[in-house]
Parts: sequence; C-alpha cells; structure tokens
Amino acid sequence: MRTGARFADATTDLPALMDVDRARELLGMSCSAVYRAAAAGHLPTLRFGRRVYVPTARLLAMLGIDAEEER
Repeated sequence: MRTGARFADATTDLPALMDVDRARELLGMSCSAVYRAAAAGHLPTLRFGRRVYVPTARLLAMLGIDAEEER
C-alpha cells in the first residue's frame, strides 16, 4: 500500500479548513489525541474564537500527500 492511499478518495472532497472531528476521522486518532497534538504544535491548526480548524493543505503536506496529485 502506498503512502497516503487512505486519503486518496477523501482528498477530493475536503474543504480548505476542516474541523477537528473530520481531521480526527482521517487520521484515525481519538479526539483527545488530536487536541493534544494541536496543543503541542504537532498538528497545524487555526483558531477562530473558540473553534479550532485544521488547514487541509498544511495537514496533507505534513503527511507528505500532494493534494493535486491525488486528484
């Protein structure tokens, strides 16, 4: 299985910003693990008020997945 195969179909329908729950589903992590990774700076996030979002392009780049190539 090639790297990023899990995201092959998912990357075509991802918004520019995803909520933490969507990122959690894609990464296969628990909610608390995602928030810990975000707090530690291991997961790129943007905060708008009390809401936390994950920039899709930065997440895919961090994982070594070229979103344009997957499309």
